[in-house]
Amino acid sequence: MTERIVATFNVGSSSIKVAAYAATPAGGLGPRVLRAELAGLPDAPKLSAVAANSDMACAFLARADISDLRLAALAPRLIAALEAALGQPLAALGHRVVQGGRHNHASRTATPELIAELDSLCALAPDHQPYNLSAVRAVDAARPDLAQTLSFDTAFHRTQPRIAQLYALPRALTDSGILRYGYHGLSYAHIARHLPERLPAHRHQRTLAVHLGSGSSLCAILEGRSISTSMGFSAMSGIPMATRCGDIDPGLLLYLMSDRHMSAADVSQMLRKQSGLLGVSGISGDLRVLEASGMPEAEEAIALFVYRIVRECGSHISALGGIDALVFTGGVGENSRHVRAGIAAGLAWAGIRIDPDANAKAAPLLSPPGSPVSVFVLPADEESEIARDCLALL
Repeated sequence: MTERIVATFNVGSSSIKVAAYAATPAGGLGPRVLRAELAGLPDAPKLSAVAANSDMACAFLARADISDLRLAALAPRLIAALEAALGQPLAALGHRVVQGGRHNHASRTATPELIAELDSLCALAPDHQPYNLSAVRAVDAARPDLAQTLSFDTAFHRTQPRIAQLYALPRALTDSGILRYGYHGLSYAHIARHLPERLPAHRHQRTLAVHLGSGSSLCAILEGRSISTSMGFSAMSGIPMATRCGDIDPGLLLYLMSDRHMSAADVSQMLRKQSGLLGVSGISGDLRVLEASGMPEAEEAIALFVYRIVRECGSHISALGGIDALVFTGGVGENSRHVRAGIAAGLAWAGIRIDPDANAKAAPLLSPPGSPVSVFVLPADEESEIARDCLALL
C-alpha cells in the first residue's frame, strides 16, 4: 500500500479492538482497511480479523503473537503484526481514553505530562482507564518513533451547559472537579456526525441517542452537540448495565458500609461487577443469554432494564424540549429487537412508533412513514472517530 495509514487501539479489561484506516490524499479519513479484535481476555483469548483484502487479514492473524497477554508485550506485538500485514509502517496510532477530565475538550497528542494527568483519573473509570493508559505506555516504550494520539469519551459532553454538569454538592467539591462528566462520547460523536449524512431528509435537530451494550447510557444531542447524558461522575451511573448498577440512592451505600459492614472495596466490586442485569437475574449480564433463558428472573431483569431506560428517556426528551429522532446503537441497541420494541412502546406518548417488520430486521430506519419521530438503528463506530482525530492531529 502507498497511502498513509493510521491505526486505532480501543483497549479494555476484556478486549482489545484494533483498526487501520487509509488517509485520503487531502489528509482526511479514508476507508478502513482492517479491523481486528482480541476478545475473551484474560482467560479465553480469541483473536479475529476482517479486511477488504482477505490476504491482509490472514497475514495479520499469522503474525500476531498473543502468547503473552501482558499489555507491555501484547500491544507492541499487535502493532508489529499490523505493520507486517499492511506492508508499511503506521503514520500514527490513536487510542480511546475513557476519562479526559475537565480540561480536555478535544483529542490530544500523547505526552508524559498528559498521561500523568490522566492517570490521576483512573478511580473514575477503573475498568477502562488503567488499560487505556497502559497500552499507550507499552507502545511508547517499544516504539518511541510512533506518534500516538488520545481521543476522550468525555470530550463530546464538554459542550453541555454548566448547569447540566453540576451536582448539588458544596461548591468547593465542584471546583475540585466533581462533576457530571458523561461517557460513550466517541459513539455519540459518530451519531452526531453521520446521522445527517446518512438520512438528510429526516429532521434530527433534537436527537436522543441510546447506546446499549455491556456499558449503557443515553445522550440528548441538540443540533449536533451534547446537552445532557445519563452517565455522570463515573461510568457506573445512569441506567442499569450488564454488571453495573446504574443510579442508586447514596443512602443505600452508606447503609451497606455502616450497618452491613461492607468495605469500600466490597461495595465497589458489587456495584461494578455483580449488579445490573447479572445481579437482578442471578443468571448472566449478557442480554442474549437472558432473552434465551425464559426464566422469570431473566424476564424481570430485562423488564427493569427497559423500564429504567424509558424513564431516563423522558428526562432527556425534556432537556431537548421535544424529540425529532431516536437512535439505537451499541451491541444491544443494534441487535435486540425485544429491547427496542419495549422502549418504543414505553415512549409512545412522545410520538415514537416503530414498524415490527423493520424492527425484526434491524433496518436502518424503524419508524413507519409519516411518524412524528424518526427512529433509527446506527451501528456504533468509535474507531472511525479515533482515526479521524488522529489524522487531524498529524
